[in-house]
Amino acid sequence: MANSYLEASARERVLGLLDAGSFEEILKPAERVSSPHMALLEQPVAFDDGVIIGRATLDGANVLVAAQEGQFLGGAIGEVHGAKITALIELALREKPAAVVLLFESGGVRLHEANAGLIAVSEIMRAVCAARAKGVQFIGAIGGAAGCFGGTGLIARCCDVLIMSEEGRLAMSGPEVIETVHGVEEFDSRDRALVWRVSGGKHRHVMGDVQALVADDLQAFRQALTHALQTNAARFDLKSLEAEHAMLQHRLNHFGDCRDAKDIWQRLGLPSAEALALMPADEFVSTTARAREQARGQA
Repeated sequence: MANSYLEASARERVLGLLDAGSFEEILKPAERVSSPHMALLEQPVAFDDGVIIGRATLDGANVLVAAQEGQFLGGAIGEVHGAKITALIELALREKPAAVVLLFESGGVRLHEANAGLIAVSEIMRAVCAARAKGVQFIGAIGGAAGCFGGTGLIARCCDVLIMSEEGRLAMSGPEVIETVHGVEEFDSRDRALVWRVSGGKHRHVMGDVQALVADDLQAFRQALTHALQTNAARFDLKSLEAEHAMLQHRLNHFGDCRDAKDIWQRLGLPSAEALALMPADEFVSTTARAREQARGQA
C-alpha cells in the first residue's frame, strides 16, 4: 500500500523521503529549543517548535532539510521556528549541499508571535535568495493537510523547484481569510471543490506555479525530489527573472478575466472539471501537457 505523504508527520516525511539512516537532526527535541513567548501566553509548546532541521543524503547526495509539522499550530512560523530555518539556509552557504529540501506545511505566520513571525518570514526569504545567488538549489514539497499559505507560500515560490500533490494547497491567502475580508459571495471557504480548484496541486501545476505534480505517496515525492536533484534547476539571474515575469504577464493576458479555475481549464481545452478531479496525477500531467501543445499550435 502507498504511504500517504498527507497523513505522515514531519518526522515520518523526513525519514521516508531521505536515504535510510542518513538523517542527522540539528537541535533535537531533547535540547528543548522552543518559543519563549508561547508559555507566557499560556499556549502549548513543542520542543522542536514545529519544525525539524538537519543533514541527510538523498540518492547519495548531501542535502540539508527542514520539515514543518502541521499538527503543531498548523505549522505556523514563529521566532524560533523561523530562526531554525534561516540558520539551516545560512549553513548551506558554508557546506554547499547538493540542495536544500524544504517540506512545507504551514498556514503562515503564528499570530501569537505576529511581528516576530513576519520578521522571520522575511529573513528566510532573504536567506533563500542569498543562497540561490551563490548557486545553492532549493527544492520544496507541498502535500500536507495544513497547506502552504501566507508567508510560507511566499517562501515556497522562492524555490527553484516545487513538487506538489493534488491534496496539497498553495496560496498567499487562505480560504477563510479571503471569505472574512471579501465575503462568502467572493469565496466560500466551505466549498471544498472550489478551494482545491483554486489552490490545489492540479491547478497550481496548470498555472505553472509548481514544476512537478505527484501522487499522495512518499515514494512518489522521493522520486520527484531525486529527479529535481539530478536535473539541478538552480538558477538565479536576470534571464530567469525576466522569463518568470513573461510567464506571469502571459497568464494575466490570457486568464485575467476568468472568475474560476474551471474557466481557465475550459479555455485551455482541458476536459471538464469533474473529469480532471478524478484523474490520477500522472494522467493529469500528460493531459495538460497535450492541451498546452495544442494551444501553442493554434497560436
